[in-house]
Amino acid sequence: MQKIAIISDIHGNVPALEAVLRDVDLRRVDRLICLGDLIGKGPGSDVCVDLVRSHCDTVVMGNWDDFIATPSDIDVAVWHRSLLGEERLAYLASLPFSAEFVLSGKYVRLFHASPRSLYERIQPWDEAAKRLSLFEASERCQEWCAADVAGYGDIHNAYMQYMEGKLLFNAGSVGNPLDVPKASYVILEGQYGSGQDAPIDLQFVRVAYNIEEAVSQAEASGMPHLEPYVRELRTARYARS
Repeated sequence: MQKIAIISDIHGNVPALEAVLRDVDLRRVDRLICLGDLIGKGPGSDVCVDLVRSHCDTVVMGNWDDFIATPSDIDVAVWHRSLLGEERLAYLASLPFSAEFVLSGKYVRLFHASPRSLYERIQPWDEAAKRLSLFEASERCQEWCAADVAGYGDIHNAYMQYMEGKLLFNAGSVGNPLDVPKASYVILEGQYGSGQDAPIDLQFVRVAYNIEEAVSQAEASGMPHLEPYVRELRTARYARS
């Protein structure tokens, strides 16, 4: 059995990412996969990109990675682009759309938001047809086949559901959780690369981190949209600016 840690939606929160990486190391996982949104909303986009690059075996693109990597005059994008620099921006623009592999006889597909788009948002309470569509393939996927296990990020709400014999999960958010004010990630365990049917285990992990340290870093950074970001860190509730 191999342990695959799956993290997502770090959003420039360095204390949260460092806490999760320490926890991952203690659990001696075999692979670490990131499902995107390394950068923004928080002040540490540059540090988070560097940490993810040095620790993760696979990194896929998130909507914020795509948004910030694309030149624009939007204030948030300008601020984060200046912080990141050209080399990190080129790295973000080069990220693949999905991570796909066989685990214990099941086809696993991991992506940021949906198998079709970085910007299609599907919640656990959406109608069944929308959730079932997360198992489908598209031209953006590596293989044109339905997934047996589909995992994603984007919505910052961790959950797991079985649907028509298939496993659907969301890894939650490391740096901007909107359900519980603790960093969230997933450990998927099974026989990596094996086409033979075998058990698959899924574990949700919540990691406490120093939220006030993250708040202090944000306040000292001069970042845009500070107030709603701080409210989200402290309350784990979406705060409109």
